[in-house]
Amino acid sequence: MNQRTIRKSVEVVGIGLHKGEPIKLRLEPLGVDAGIIFYREDLALSIPLSPSSVIDTQMATVIGSDKGYISTIEHFLSAVYAYGIDNMRVVVNGNEMPIMDGSAASFCLLLDEAGIQEQDVVKQLIRVKKRVEVRDGDKFVCIEPSNNVTFDFTIDFEHPVIGKQSQSYSFGTKPFLEEIARARTFGFARDIQYLQSINLALGASLNNAIGLDDEKVLNPEGLRFDNEFARHKILDAMGDMMVTGHNILGAYSSFAGSHKLNHELTVALLADSANYEMVALNKAQSREFAKSFA
Repeated sequence: MNQRTIRKSVEVVGIGLHKGEPIKLRLEPLGVDAGIIFYREDLALSIPLSPSSVIDTQMATVIGSDKGYISTIEHFLSAVYAYGIDNMRVVVNGNEMPIMDGSAASFCLLLDEAGIQEQDVVKQLIRVKKRVEVRDGDKFVCIEPSNNVTFDFTIDFEHPVIGKQSQSYSFGTKPFLEEIARARTFGFARDIQYLQSINLALGASLNNAIGLDDEKVLNPEGLRFDNEFARHKILDAMGDMMVTGHNILGAYSSFAGSHKLNHELTVALLADSANYEMVALNKAQSREFAKSFA
């Protein structure tokens, strides 16, 4: 299987979660070995996708520097991970990605519109060689060697709608679209009210998130899956792992993980060459792995 970019440039406009302002997003093809490059069009600033570019993980994954940043990249990157895109320029005219409906579904539609272009250089993966784990009390994220790409996530919230729930996902574009992509981000009404009082989450609404009060889901349409919350955590984890710039051959698992722990995991994984190796897919591996993107 070879590297991938998109066939043509596409763009969309959506609301930014925190500022509540329209954000224009444009995706552009790039040549082999270019990687995923984010670009702030209003600042003429390029930000390469790398764990070293991450500057904040408190409420979302944020990349940038003191010259400028782009927030809430993880939903978009989960779709990039699922479609196996290696090279692409991601152009925005503001400091955050559009939130769309709070899931990755709209980004998948955008990539479908752009189309996938196979390039003439073999695709490379990060193959996990040693178990790497990051903990914070009883919370953890972990990635370990496996011949398959899997994600397993468990959460436990003291809330009657959420409680303790889990989801497992075996990597593939079609299963991603069916099982993960439509799972929305979620927030609690009491937290949104506070955030909006300090000029954050100004774009948050029941059109782009699952809203909860102390007892119930506030969205009139209800949930898309019984365990939509755990499914969204897998979506987030995929996007956070894509910050490495590559698909990862390994098994990811977590209990109550976060953007912060995911970022620490990518840093820890890449900190020691004993933990991983870059693998150019041979023909046998390519045939098997290519099936994941069918």
